[in-house]
Amino acid sequence: MSVPSDPVPVSEPRTPAGVAGELRYFLTALGYFTRVPLPGWLARWVGFEPHYLHAAARYFPLVGLLVGGVGALVTWGAMLWWPPGVAVLLGMAATLLLTGAFHEDGLADCVDAFGGAWQREDVLRIMHDSRIGAFGAIALVVALLLKWQLLVAIAERGGLMVLLAVMVAAHAASRAMAVSYLATLTYMRPEGKAKPVAQKLAGAGLVFALLCGLVPLWLVSPWFCAAAAGALLVLRLLLGRYFVRRIGGYTGDCLGMAQQCAEILLYLVAAAWMWS
Repeated sequence: MSVPSDPVPVSEPRTPAGVAGELRYFLTALGYFTRVPLPGWLARWVGFEPHYLHAAARYFPLVGLLVGGVGALVTWGAMLWWPPGVAVLLGMAATLLLTGAFHEDGLADCVDAFGGAWQREDVLRIMHDSRIGAFGAIALVVALLLKWQLLVAIAERGGLMVLLAVMVAAHAASRAMAVSYLATLTYMRPEGKAKPVAQKLAGAGLVFALLCGLVPLWLVSPWFCAAAAGALLVLRLLLGRYFVRRIGGYTGDCLGMAQQCAEILLYLVAAAWMWS
């Protein structure tokens, strides 16, 4: 009788290292969170392996800097031809096109789910449904109108350069706040689009992500950075407790909702700072 051979060990997915590896992670984050097309040869080099997404999480706020930069650039160019209200709206539209309304979709799904169900299983089921309900539609309209009016108010009081700086900083800092939940909360789906991302973020990766969010706020103004960081900490605590109470942790849609709430909060703080 033959003796069974030892099972062949399954090798762990290869994780790139060095500068080339970090570039792969950044481009993975860019491909996951935006609609930016990569040339074919570059896409083949990156590979977009699912396990890259965990390491790519540290670059999500940096992607936010780029998204905010595109929105600011479009707003600046539009200011040469149209009034501030139109220019701001065009800048917002540019960010929506660039991201495919990725985070806005999470906001709508969460509001539909949290507003339409009480049991955890029902909340997760509604959240997973791609269709938008009344609660989600209302949340989207209110969120977009708030952003538009707050950015116009910032432009009127602070001027064009302050507006552009706040736009860029808010996109980065809001994503840093959202991705910080990877360090403290538990992902609540056995599978899902965000599953490869949903690993604990800690150490140098977490520090880098937070710095990508905080430094742009400080460049706007140290006082604004202090007020904004304090407001974000309070929002993070309240939203985190709400997510845990309702579903026990977070989903990818919850991160989108957190990013949207944080972005709006930063515009509220900036507008109040301008008016004080």
